Amino acid sequence: MSETVLDVRNQFPIFDHPLPKGQPVTFLDTAASAQKPQTVIDREREVCERYYANAYRGVYRFGAMVDEELEASREAVRKLLGAESRDELAFTAGATMSLNVIANGWGRRHLQPGDEILLSVLEHHANFVPWQQVVAATGAKLRFIPLTPAGELDLSDPELFNNRTRIVAVTGMSNVLGTLPPLAELSQRAHAVGAILVVDAAQSLPHGPIDVVATGIDFLACSGHKLYGPTGVGILYGRKELLAETDPLIFGGHMIDQVHQDHSTWADPPARFEAGTLPIVQAIALRPALEFMESVGYEAMHAHELELTQAAHAQLAEIPGIQIYGPPPERKGSIVSFTMEGAAAEDIAHLLDRKGVFVRHGHHCTMPLHTWLGVPATVRASFGVYNNLDDVQRLADALRYVRQRLKLDT
Repeated sequence: MSETVLDVRNQFPIFDHPLPKGQPVTFLDTAASAQKPQTVIDREREVCERYYANAYRGVYRFGAMVDEELEASREAVRKLLGAESRDELAFTAGATMSLNVIANGWGRRHLQPGDEILLSVLEHHANFVPWQQVVAATGAKLRFIPLTPAGELDLSDPELFNNRTRIVAVTGMSNVLGTLPPLAELSQRAHAVGAILVVDAAQSLPHGPIDVVATGIDFLACSGHKLYGPTGVGILYGRKELLAETDPLIFGGHMIDQVHQDHSTWADPPARFEAGTLPIVQAIALRPALEFMESVGYEAMHAHELELTQAAHAQLAEIPGIQIYGPPPERKGSIVSFTMEGAAAEDIAHLLDRKGVFVRHGHHCTMPLHTWLGVPATVRASFGVYNNLDDVQRLADALRYVRQRLKLDT
């Protein structure tokens, strides 16, 4: 482990408090939500204690300070994504809200009967169910990119993209398998047939920046709480010309241009997608989260998380009955999902908790993927920048305890 990463664990106050039995906190559920560095916690408190006000409403000094800080956060996101303009970025409640805006605001407006949307079974329900609703409303059709046995996209079929393809909606990283779809290739093939590329970056963006222009991404969604930032805030990115053709999903204050008794018109993006009061404190505190990631360094983060993922694969391979799903560590993100023969995923998670090891169990909002895997549930260990090799060892030791408690070795 690098000294930089060893140092950053100290910036997360949650690890300063051992569990009641003196056990260290072994938090292996970063894919669900990341812990927060002290700078993020401090910024939220600072806003509430020193200059809180509503946003884009008042000209008094607190209001002006809030507006300035929100735009500074928007600019930080713009830099992270390589977007051309802050006007291409709207604050939302999270990636789920952003994806619903894309599906309903752009998809319903532009899709016709017979048009096709390409998905894969890797998708989180947030990038799956909205498209189901859209095709039911428009007469469009869902088609699915097949997977290889390792759980990677199989793009070998030359007919996969055709003149009926209008939208390609994919995850930037599977929240179960860690699979990393080739976004640049998907963009090229989508654009070649006149389709757009929608990326659910909730899982991938915490592990490194995405250049939306260079990669050719048309729409992107992400959540602050997975970026070591606050809950309740997300980002909707769309190319300027596409956002102009996207209808709002929520209506109310701030998002309007004119309101008359018989009709209303909408503000230009991004205000069009920011109806009502924004998650002001959370959006402002998103900036120190992004600054934290930048200070650690994305290459250092990737190298560290790869080391942990490789170590976890090696350790779990030595435990009888464990099956790991997905590509090898070198071709995926820092997620290790597995089953143990003879043990239910929920029982494993409960017993790991007794040892202070916190993991996710279940279908992880990916029922179609688990149907493809042939199992109802998996156990998922996911790593963040604050984890270390001791965490991996505690996971392995705790899994041996699970086998002992369930008498699987007798």
